[in-house]
Amino acid sequence: MLHSLDLPVVLDTRAGTVRLRRATAADLDGLMTLLSDDPISASRGDVASGEDAPAYARALAEIVDDPANELLVAVDDADRIVGTMQLTRIPGMARRGSTRLLVEAVRVRSDLRSAGIGGAMMRWVIEVAAPALGSSLVQLTSDAARTGAHRFYERLGFAASHVGFKYRVPGA
Repeated sequence: MLHSLDLPVVLDTRAGTVRLRRATAADLDGLMTLLSDDPISASRGDVASGEDAPAYARALAEIVDDPANELLVAVDDADRIVGTMQLTRIPGMARRGSTRLLVEAVRVRSDLRSAGIGGAMMRWVIEVAAPALGSSLVQLTSDAARTGAHRFYERLGFAASHVGFKYRVPGA
C-alpha cells in the first residue's frame, strides 16, 4: 500500500529544495552514516561500522520489500542523503477501525538541522502521505532525551498524548 505513494517529490526548505524518494540498496552507506551522525543513535550502536553493513542491508531489504513500510530519503541536488524517515501503515480496530501512519527514525544531517528539511518532510507526511493512504492519525515516538525534537513536533501540531514503553529482548 505504501508503495503506491507518488514519489519522488520535491520539497522546499530554507536550505533550498530536496528530493524525497524511496531508499534503495545503493543508499546503505549514506543511511548508516546519517544514523551514526545522531548522538543518541550512536550511543545505541549505530556507528557506521563496516562490520554492521550486512545487518543494515538485511533490514533495508526487508523494509523495501514490505508493502506496509516505506523507507524514504531526502537528497540534495547531488543525490547526497540529507534526511530519512520510515513510514509504516497500521490498520487497526480502535477509533472505529482507523488506520494509523507511524513515522519512525526521522533524521536530518547534523549540519542541516534547523534548515527546514525535517519540517518539510513531516508536512508532506501530514498533508500528502496520510490522506493518500487513508490514515486518520499520524503518530510517532521520540526518545525522552530529545527535548528539541519534542518542541519541533509540537510546533507541527503533534500532541504528547501517550507514554511509550519499550522492552529490550534478552539476547537479541
